[in-house]
Amino acid sequence: MADITLGCSCILVLFCSQVLSVDVRKGGHYVAAVYEHHAILNPNPTTITDRQSALQLMNRNLDIYEEQVLAAARQGAQIIVFPEDGIQGFNFTRTSIYPYLEFIPYPDSAKWNPCKEAHVFNDTEVLHRLSCMALKNQMFLVINIGTKQPCKWSDPHCPADGRYQFNTNVVFSASGTLIARYRKQNLYFEDAFDTPSEKDYTVFDTPFAGRFGIFTCFDILFYEPAVHLIKQYNVKQIAYPTAWMNQLPLLSAVEFQQAFATAFNINLLAANIHHPNLVMTGSGIYTPSKSFIYYDIESVNGKLLVAEIPVVASEPESHTENTAVSDRDLQKGFSSFHTDSQICHKEDQEAHCGTTEKAAQEPPLIFYGEMMYDNFTLIPLTKAEDNIQVCSNTLCCYLSYQRLDLSNELYVLGVFDGLHTVHGTYYVQACVLVTCGGLNYTTCGREITEATGLIDFQLWGNFSTAFIFPLLLRSGVIPDFADYLGWKNNHYIMQKRGLDSGLITAGLYGRWYEKD
Repeated sequence: MADITLGCSCILVLFCSQVLSVDVRKGGHYVAAVYEHHAILNPNPTTITDRQSALQLMNRNLDIYEEQVLAAARQGAQIIVFPEDGIQGFNFTRTSIYPYLEFIPYPDSAKWNPCKEAHVFNDTEVLHRLSCMALKNQMFLVINIGTKQPCKWSDPHCPADGRYQFNTNVVFSASGTLIARYRKQNLYFEDAFDTPSEKDYTVFDTPFAGRFGIFTCFDILFYEPAVHLIKQYNVKQIAYPTAWMNQLPLLSAVEFQQAFATAFNINLLAANIHHPNLVMTGSGIYTPSKSFIYYDIESVNGKLLVAEIPVVASEPESHTENTAVSDRDLQKGFSSFHTDSQICHKEDQEAHCGTTEKAAQEPPLIFYGEMMYDNFTLIPLTKAEDNIQVCSNTLCCYLSYQRLDLSNELYVLGVFDGLHTVHGTYYVQACVLVTCGGLNYTTCGREITEATGLIDFQLWGNFSTAFIFPLLLRSGVIPDFADYLGWKNNHYIMQKRGLDSGLITAGLYGRWYEKD
């Protein structure tokens, strides 16, 4: 997903973390699978080749897919999701990828079962094989492939070579029928592919979990089509192929996948490609009640995850409050600041918002540091217990904390309210508590995978957007769940107590889509 280098120790995580229960009386359960695939790649992807050579490479990856579909079927899986770029690989040019592309008709134009009707269309050998996998194993398959579509010169968007090339997800039913296709909207430095002129809002229905939505990788950071799809179509299940390059401390794959599922109260089936040398790992099956996650930065092997998960009810559910957290607990930190009357202005970047008398007597040490290629305003945690705050533009972030460990690790509270412009352009409002790479302030914002600091905290901010993604990452790149998430007095709050391993990141990552 990002052109980033991550220096980190080896980590292997496969865990299940429990949060609030979800009412499944209206839905039951189903068995889902995702496969993190170590793709066999063309060592020279920019070199022109022929269709037969391309098929030989793709069939080697399809051999692995077939093994994994069979393994998932033996465990009762009803649907399996494979990663982006898993069949043909990546780093192609527009011309060199052409032999790898499949022709695909519009699924809603005609019912087509490639396994039973193999010769209806040319250049569909991969689709034929995938269709037969679905039919043989009686399983829904969600697969990412490259596709081509001829266009007419009268089409004002038609490329000069007379064809569209799309990064495409295809869905096969358990009978092998092609039932859906989605063309990636938000391309990430993918010169081989075109952006569709019309957005796809792709859904498909299943007998075991109702309606699914689908989008790809970088799409998850944008309103279109991801958020629109969930809101407009009331989707509670998402199939998500991705080829995501981890970027700590805020955009590790498993970290943001879980945050997305939590923010929208959905099930997310996320399959990442597995190439540790490119910092590409991190897949999971996420629900509002638990997550099954895989993250391995050392092994070169792929990984199949299979889990039985609840079908989320259609009505909105409260997943943000834990009855173990009392209102008095929340108010203890929240009332330390007079947040109701505080307003932050652009010129206040180097000062506290609504500074208390004590803070005025002891000016905070505010500094700036680059994190995620953005210029964050930062303030260190210098005491065992304190209430601190920091502002940028219209956003003020507040932290009430107590350190429970004896480590001397440096932690900072950071704020960013602005347009992110590196590796994509999108507007971010973020309040984050992160560990630094050392005791020097210049190390803050680095990509850290291990930490020992145990901190009870309450973090909140006066966000201008309703779309807040709660990030909580423990040592070893293990996502965790907050004890409490929710709005109070026009501020969004996260609270967590009793971490059982060191804190890497606690963050409220807001996306102000209208300002993109």
